[in-house]
Formats: sequence, structure tokens, C-alpha cells
Amino acid sequence: MGKPCLVGSCNIMHSIMLLFGLLMVILKTTGAEVGVCYGMMGGNLPPKQEVIELFKQKNIQRMRLYAPDADALQALRGTNIKLLLDVPKDKLEYVAASEGNAAQWVQDNIRQYNDVNFQYIAVGNEVMPSDSAAQFLLPAMQNIRKAIDEAGLGDQIKVSTATFMRAIDGSSPPSGGFIRSEYQPILGPVIKFLRDNQAPLLVNIYPYFAHSGDPSQVPLDYALFTAPSTVVTDGSLHYQNLFDAMLDAVYSAVEKAGGESLDIVVSESGWPSDGGDATSVENAKTYNTKLVQHVNQGQGTPKRSEKPIEAYLFAMFDENHKEPEYEKHWGLFLPDKQEKYPISFN
Repeated sequence: MGKPCLVGSCNIMHSIMLLFGLLMVILKTTGAEVGVCYGMMGGNLPPKQEVIELFKQKNIQRMRLYAPDADALQALRGTNIKLLLDVPKDKLEYVAASEGNAAQWVQDNIRQYNDVNFQYIAVGNEVMPSDSAAQFLLPAMQNIRKAIDEAGLGDQIKVSTATFMRAIDGSSPPSGGFIRSEYQPILGPVIKFLRDNQAPLLVNIYPYFAHSGDPSQVPLDYALFTAPSTVVTDGSLHYQNLFDAMLDAVYSAVEKAGGESLDIVVSESGWPSDGGDATSVENAKTYNTKLVQHVNQGQGTPKRSEKPIEAYLFAMFDENHKEPEYEKHWGLFLPDKQEKYPISFN
């Protein structure tokens, strides 16, 4: 039987516990969190309203949409799901052409949905130097940012772009990461823009491709968060999983480009369940569930241990219109909304 306590001291203890619980909720909401990318390149996917309901049922509090979709945005109204919305690559020239075009895009796709919880706008996804859109990336970001500011949403919505590991070299050890020379003309000005506007860089990070591209040098357990001990030592930092090493390589590369103060959001990560080397339902389950657990611990990476990780799993559903074959099998759910394997976001 527990010892009795004075009413006043019990009330104080109760208040402290409530305050602690509230603090934990605030930290979880504003820090470490995993979202899911909602891709739509499938011919057999559920109606948008049912997809949003599935996000709510699974307590998935963040979503990435790769283009504005009226039905999805309508279904998101009032849900408080935090949204990362892309300006598709084929729209960069349009929004870069004039401030008026960017203002119209923001009016049509942001301001019209004033009860949707927009958090980030990704202006372009994986823009490469050879893309015709590359020349429009920075002016498109500048125009969208100005339109967001003029709409009075500059404190709520951060404007960025999503890049990928192809832009980074020298990533082992992570401290050696740097931006590849051909990407510097693109990302150098972008990093300055993000620094000046206190916005994060979005990066798609896939340990799957690192392993499948060089399995003899990148062990499967290191890529799947299952290595039993340190695999890579980088000075005083120790890496037991490849995800952290890749993320810290990006931090190192961005620092070398003048972005010491930038945060990084992992805008895609995942593992396919079929169609390629090292693909299986078990491997997909292991990677995705352990990534969620890793993020939810709130401990950050070895290099940025004070910074909770924010990441988006790719993807919500298998998408049968994609090629090659392994691109069809990234979904957490089948098109009939059944889980491919159990996964919890709590």
C-alpha cells in the first residue's frame, strides 16, 4: 500500500506530472515526427477523402503532396495534418516568370485553403543541373516566398526545395560530405536563400539505394538499422546506421557551402518491398518501423544530437504506374487500404 501524502503536496506533484506530460506533447509535436508522402501515380488508389481518413486513423500527423490536388486539399481542411506541398518541376518556369504568377499559384493552392495546415512548400523536387527547370529554381523560390509573405503567411509556411543524395559526394565518413561541383551553381544560391529566410533544406535520403548500388561496401544490416554495433567511426562520432551517416554527410556538405545554421528535413525515405535487389516485405517493414522508432526517440544524429529528426516515409501506397518495377512497391499500404505490414506512428 502506498504512503499517504498531504493534500497540498499531492496537488503540487499532480500539477508537475501534468506539466511534464504537456511538455512531452509539445516536444513531440514541434520536434521529432514522421510523416508520409502521398503519391498518386497509381490507377487503383482510394478516393482522396478515404486516404485522409486513413492518415487520421493511423495518427500520421504530416503529409507530403507532390502537386496541388483540389480533392486532397479539400479533404485536409480542418484536420491539422501538417502539409508539405510541392510546386512541381514543370511549374517552375511559370512561377519564376513573374511575381504575379507566383501570387496566383499561392492564391489558388494555399490561400484558398485557409484551414489547411501548410508547413512547407517544396519548389521543385530533385532538380538536376541538366534539367531545363534548373535555371528557374531560385527565382521561383524567391517569387513564391514573396507571395507567401504578402499573404501574411511567412511565419507559418517555409519555402524550400527538395534535393537528393546525388548532389552530395564524399559522404564516407560523413564529415567529408560536400556538394558536387556540378550542383554548386544550383544549391549554393539556394542555401544562401534558405539561410536568409531561416528555412530548412529538404533532402530525399535512401539508404536502400546506397546498399543496392554497392552491397559489398554497404552492409545490409547497416542500411536497415540492425547493425549490432558501430560500423563507421568519424572522429569522436560513431555510426550504427546508414541513415544517420547520410544525413550528417548532408549537414557537413551544407556547412561547407555556408549553411552552418540550416536545419535539414528528410523529405523522403523508405524501402521497397519487391522488384529489386534486397527488396522484400520483411526488409521494408524493418527499415520503415525502425526509422519511425529512431525519429521518435528525439535524439537526432551523432553530429546534430540536439536537433530532433523530421522525416517523411515514402510512400503511402504502392503506385502501379511507376517504372522500373521496384518503383511500384514502396507503399506502407496496398491500394485497398490494407497494411502491407504492421507499423505504428505513435
